[in-house]
Amino acid sequence: MKTESFILLLFAAFGAVICAVYWFTSYEDAGTVMLAAFGLLGLLPGGYYFWWSRRMTPRPEDDPEATHAQAAGAVGAFPSTSIWPFVLGLAALLVALSLVFGFWTAILGFTLAISAVIGVIVESRRGGVL
Repeated sequence: MKTESFILLLFAAFGAVICAVYWFTSYEDAGTVMLAAFGLLGLLPGGYYFWWSRRMTPRPEDDPEATHAQAAGAVGAFPSTSIWPFVLGLAALLVALSLVFGFWTAILGFTLAISAVIGVIVESRRGGVL
């Protein structure tokens, strides 16, 4: 996790530097706030990863002398294919479109979202599609 934290903290430092330069050269508020948010959004997970990387045992990915065999292990199980994530995305689209077209699309979107959640639950309990 040291590499991941280093990359995210590098993003945060870049955002802070660019935010300061932008603020001193443009005096524009919206862009300055967005660049500051970019820096903070790199700092939050980067700081968290850095905090955890100091407290956990090093992973093989963090060791420059590690071999591929050290990082190998059980892959685990992957979920089967399902239509329900697409249905849930379509429901989120309909809810978002309710801001433009009216509340009736939100009703359709929430109905579709509830059916997608029920579909995921039913599919997970019976083991997916064969």
